[in-house]
Amino acid sequence: MPKSLAKVQKKLSKKKGKISSLHENSRDAQKLRRAGARGEKLERLAAARAKPTSKEQRRQLQAQLEWRRFMVLFKGPSITKFMDDAVLTASRYLSRHDEELAELKSQRRPGRPSSTREDLLKQSMAAEEREYDSGFWIPDMQYEDNLAILQAWNGEWTALNTFKYVRLSRDGTAQISNFPPKGLS
Repeated sequence: MPKSLAKVQKKLSKKKGKISSLHENSRDAQKLRRAGARGEKLERLAAARAKPTSKEQRRQLQAQLEWRRFMVLFKGPSITKFMDDAVLTASRYLSRHDEELAELKSQRRPGRPSSTREDLLKQSMAAEEREYDSGFWIPDMQYEDNLAILQAWNGEWTALNTFKYVRLSRDGTAQISNFPPKGLS
């Protein structure tokens, strides 16, 4: 039985008989309504799937900046040396879920599939590793005004464009970058 609207319309157009025999509650009219509603639902779901990626990226970037802000506040006034150990801070950030992942693996019986939480952690860790290979966006800690802005930051997305950014990659190189990300910068 055809499910898409175009296929249903094509099948109905090939039927013998009067087209006017298609009244409001006929079987054919119901098929058309179902196919149309199904098409709209699929479009809505596709649009919803497309949007969360940007929201997910926003959430992930905001979480990373919150972590970096925590590290800045934790380290206190000797923050000017932050760029020297930025790679160490990034590796600490990347390994923040290792304990939870190990705990989830130990709780799982041998031969059983991984839990949803474990799969999500693995996916987010893999995405963060890929981002680290290409370079993390971090506020440039060599500028005192950037430090003051970061310490006063209230966690809102709209305030992120006030920072000066660098892209810190795995090999320790920092490249001056712009924000918000518009591809590779």
